[in-house]
Amino acid sequence: MDKKLISLVTPCYNEEGNITKVYEQVKTLIEEQLNDYAYEHIFIDNASTDQTVELLKDIAKKDKNVKIIVNSRNFGHIRSPVYAMMQAGGDIVISLVADLQDPPEMIVDFIRANEEGYNIVLAIKVNSQEKRLMYKARSLYYRLLNRITDTEIYENYTGFGLYDRKTIEALRRMPDAYPFFRGMISEIGYKVKKIPYNQPVRVKGVTKNNFYTLYDIGILGLINNSKVLLRLSIFIGFIVGFLSIIVGVFYFVRKLMYWESFSLGLAPMLIGGSLMFSVVLFFIGILGEYTGQIYTQTLNRPLVFEKERINFEE
Repeated sequence: MDKKLISLVTPCYNEEGNITKVYEQVKTLIEEQLNDYAYEHIFIDNASTDQTVELLKDIAKKDKNVKIIVNSRNFGHIRSPVYAMMQAGGDIVISLVADLQDPPEMIVDFIRANEEGYNIVLAIKVNSQEKRLMYKARSLYYRLLNRITDTEIYENYTGFGLYDRKTIEALRRMPDAYPFFRGMISEIGYKVKKIPYNQPVRVKGVTKNNFYTLYDIGILGLINNSKVLLRLSIFIGFIVGFLSIIVGVFYFVRKLMYWESFSLGLAPMLIGGSLMFSVVLFFIGILGEYTGQIYTQTLNRPLVFEKERINFEE
């Protein structure tokens, strides 16, 4: 009887300090604790500028279980990992990052849960050694997102988890040029098990997250999973318009009653005008985000373009 194939997928960008260690830890764990499974370890490199690719090529020469995809340029933190998962040929696909903040030892727990019949197994952070303010902000974001969406968006889930072949094939039927992966997993609705864990701190290298990348994934989650922001603009526009009429009538009546003594002044007009202008700009920005996402989808471009791939069968 042929062994089931586990596909491990690791996105990386400038991870020369971690890449060898994550490879060794995964290899040792599979060989010692999951030797009744075959495996492949796919690394997708997002055009690293350090020695990451060279280190991976050295590893791949010695170990044919290691497969490499090198992107032609940096396609960002959203598109590249999803593309790599679509290239996996295993019965089970496990995604984990290269910086060792996704503990490889949890792979065994994932596999055991899959053997119990779960299609999807998610690692859920119950504690993190990231800054407390960031952890709280992330938690508040997911609470807000879950209030305005029809499906549960899993809180403190980063993408680290197991997905069976049925799930991967379902993802293939959801073509998206700029995918919100966590929302896609929620949309599928297959049997899910959540496993809590404490996320360790990054030991080597620097995080690739910054304000823009966090904003990017945050706004993507909102516009891909809810129309509430668009409908909110209608509601707030109605309220502001109604209040403007009331204030206008008030000032008009006061002026008629106290023509000589009542002075309108510039301050109320400036404050009111600034408020309305800010509201209009905010909702133009929201509309722009929705329009930009529609534009991205209509272009229908591939998630990434490859520069080369290694150890994949032709």
